Amino acid sequence: MQQGTRRPRRIRGTVAIGTVTTLAVAALATASSTLHGPVPASAGPTAAQPGTELDPDADPGTDPGAEARAAEAADASGLAPCRIRTTAGVQMSEGVPTPPGYARSTGVVRALNLMIDFPDAPGDGLAMRRFAEFFPQTSDWFATSSYGRLRYVPYVPVQGWLRMPLPFRSYGIERGAPYEPGYRKLVEHIVAAADKRVDFSAYDLINVLVTPNAGPSALDTVLSVTFSGNGDAPRADGVVLSNTSFVYSRQDDGSGSFAETGYRVLPHENGHAFGLPDLYTSEGGATVGHWDIMSEDWGANNDLLGWHKWKLGWLDNDHVHCASTPGTREYTLTPLARPGDGRKLAFVPLSRRSGYAVEVRTREGNDEAVCDPGVLIYRVESDVDTGQGPVTVADSEQNSGGCTRHPNVHAELSDAPYGPGETFEDRTGRVRISVLGQERDGSYRIRVTRR
Repeated sequence: MQQGTRRPRRIRGTVAIGTVTTLAVAALATASSTLHGPVPASAGPTAAQPGTELDPDADPGTDPGAEARAAEAADASGLAPCRIRTTAGVQMSEGVPTPPGYARSTGVVRALNLMIDFPDAPGDGLAMRRFAEFFPQTSDWFATSSYGRLRYVPYVPVQGWLRMPLPFRSYGIERGAPYEPGYRKLVEHIVAAADKRVDFSAYDLINVLVTPNAGPSALDTVLSVTFSGNGDAPRADGVVLSNTSFVYSRQDDGSGSFAETGYRVLPHENGHAFGLPDLYTSEGGATVGHWDIMSEDWGANNDLLGWHKWKLGWLDNDHVHCASTPGTREYTLTPLARPGDGRKLAFVPLSRRSGYAVEVRTREGNDEAVCDPGVLIYRVESDVDTGQGPVTVADSEQNSGGCTRHPNVHAELSDAPYGPGETFEDRTGRVRISVLGQERDGSYRIRVTRR
């Protein structure tokens, strides 16, 4: 969540305990992230099961030369015009590459998980049961979305509740607050309670899983938040706790979807730790709908947009077409969720700060709830703040009411993809994108015309 903005009401669910995968947190996260001005991010490594030693072959940190090499590779491949620039002063800009300071998003990511409670809100059941609401689902979600490039490994060095010394109400926790005195005091108390058993320098990011009975119901107020890329964060064991996610009460509306969808607040919050902005606005998922977990992280399962996968290092340059010059060209795009070779994203830059992305979304991988497969077209703007609509999906069926019937989902854009014979046109930007047809393997042929 963006600093100073209030997120619309959301509904979430529970998750069962199971095998765990990879990722580490050094920021506070839940439904969105909170920052002091522009913040940075990069790509990363892997980790092991809770209680095991870290992988000795794991990348010890972000390669400082990776960003420069990626830019050189983009130049050599002709993709430089499509890497729209990060805009200074914009919170969590959609520009590529993500600036430094965020958690790495490839390789092994070691996620520290701490469960906390309060004297006036004692732990709701076993602490490990709270952990099991999010794992292994979160690790599995990242493995699928990243095509195995992100190995998210959760660690639980303290398997019981960490009791805070003050009542919950004493901290004055509110939605979207930055590291103001109340949150700073809470983090200091968490560090004091855990420090004898936790080496904070061993992890890439931090998940603080608060007992769900602390504070108001999430059906009334969503407190979950992430502090990411924040160099002014509290410190522990010689490191800045700059990428930390806090998750509060459950958003269970009794619809029966909680067990399948309740965990998804955590990959959303961790997305902020990797440098991704909130795509919802004050109207909810009005500009993106359920096409990206950074827009709607409850209700129907959904993946990340192809633009975000390229930004995070999960798509290579070989997966991307760049239509940067005038003329007409035809491309074949394979479904975004499908691992393997093939072009999965086409981008049409309009300026150094914006452009149109084109991808194929089908009922595969994390997109199991897609009700209208086809070619998704959306505009990306790097000079728009998180939570203010940096991405806008083009709706092929305006005012249709959508096709999804999942509870608590902004349905209007669920039938947004374009099908064979349909065309999107931006007359001001002098761009025309037509869907020519679908191949037997599920790929789509498109034509891009720039004047």
